[in-house]
Amino acid sequence: MQNILSLGVLLALAGASAQGNAPLTSYEGQVMYQVMPDRFFDGNTANNADVNRDDPRAWHGGDLKGLTQKLPYIKKLGATAVWLTPVYQQQTQNFSDTAPYHGYWPANFRRVDPHFGTLADFGTFVKATQAGGMRVVLDQVINHYGYGAPAVKEHPAWFNTQARCDASREKDIDCPLAGLPDLKQDNLEVRELLLGNARFWRDQGVQGFRYDAIKNVDPLFLGDLLSSDRAAGVWTLGEWYNADSGTVAGWQRRGFDSLFLFSLQAAMKGSIMAGQGLDSVAAVLSRQGELPRPGEVALFLDNHDVPRFAQGSLFEDVGQARTRYGLRALMTLRGVPVIWQGTEIAMRGGTDPDNRRDMRFETQWTPQEKAVFDVTRGAIKVRRDSPALSKGTLTLLDTPARLKNDLLLFTRESGRHRVLVAWHGAKERRSYSVRLDGLGLKDGGKPMMASLFAGQNAKIKISGGYLHLSLPPEDASAFKLN
Repeated sequence: MQNILSLGVLLALAGASAQGNAPLTSYEGQVMYQVMPDRFFDGNTANNADVNRDDPRAWHGGDLKGLTQKLPYIKKLGATAVWLTPVYQQQTQNFSDTAPYHGYWPANFRRVDPHFGTLADFGTFVKATQAGGMRVVLDQVINHYGYGAPAVKEHPAWFNTQARCDASREKDIDCPLAGLPDLKQDNLEVRELLLGNARFWRDQGVQGFRYDAIKNVDPLFLGDLLSSDRAAGVWTLGEWYNADSGTVAGWQRRGFDSLFLFSLQAAMKGSIMAGQGLDSVAAVLSRQGELPRPGEVALFLDNHDVPRFAQGSLFEDVGQARTRYGLRALMTLRGVPVIWQGTEIAMRGGTDPDNRRDMRFETQWTPQEKAVFDVTRGAIKVRRDSPALSKGTLTLLDTPARLKNDLLLFTRESGRHRVLVAWHGAKERRSYSVRLDGLGLKDGGKPMMASLFAGQNAKIKISGGYLHLSLPPEDASAFKLN
């Protein structure tokens, strides 16, 4: 069918399928922590077959028991949801000298890989997470099997052929991703397999799914899958690599609760880590009106597929300082912040697999890493304690043109709660006086106010028709207006 209908028509049909009348599930107000179990913590050395921590492409021994043991750490940080990469049974052999430690080369979607533990271990993790007041989000692969999965030989009709790929006008959908055996979602057996996988993991207590590589999946099938998830009250997060506001908006209209806003991540990396000016961030934020559900959009500094945020500077101390800036900034935005394991201590790492170094915990930290953690924890607490920052609307303020590179101002508002946010990109401390009428703010004669972020020497005062700001270099601040 993909060869007859345009992708636009397919997506419209997918949207019609996914909408239905089921109530919307919301993660607005949540803070999500992303874990790759193999690289997090080893809680059971008995399942360490083939472990070689000296090889960045091998299994490293992290497992579900280890993740469960470290839930108090995640809760201490302040996260309210845990997203873990796939824990399915993986193909047994390596491919291109790489083990399937990451979980994206499945052989059986309804079994837990022995390296991670057992289905009972997963159940224990889910119960412990939810008992701690946190939600569980599981990565779901719906595009492919692993390279060496038995299903490839056992069920050849389940997979797209080279001939179909060659003839297709929708190459992303009908052709393999990185050579992986590409599932044919318009095959009824495949459709029931994948819908059944979602039901299976929902029955294990999973409350949200992160769907991998949705760009490569049949939109008609996606519509049915999302409709099923929505009816079950499960939150859905899609990964469309390099998605901008238009892509996110389109998929929210078609049934996804959320997508990752890659365009904002790129702008934040450029402005905060590379010093390219804050106008690029403002440009992305100016498009929030396109989003049907802006409070659900997933926001991030980095993840397992891109270089570490702190790697953006050659100098470790600069990377740490700018990561503190980035994390505070992230906690002021509207959406669902997602923190990749280790970003809360400014872990470094280049491209895959260097960005997947083993997680390190308190006894292994340097004082500088502890300082980044404290800033992260404090910023999360400020966000969670503030109705405006956690769930409020975001209104960009029109900063004078001469200041746009170095100063980004916006308000967050929820009911009577209102917060002014200032991102400051200058490399030295500066003071500014900006006319209130140009910003769209009223002169209420506010006394000197300090930032909500502890230990930060940032102040504002509203008087005489001006907003006066005294801001530290390269940092984000938030001020309670009422």
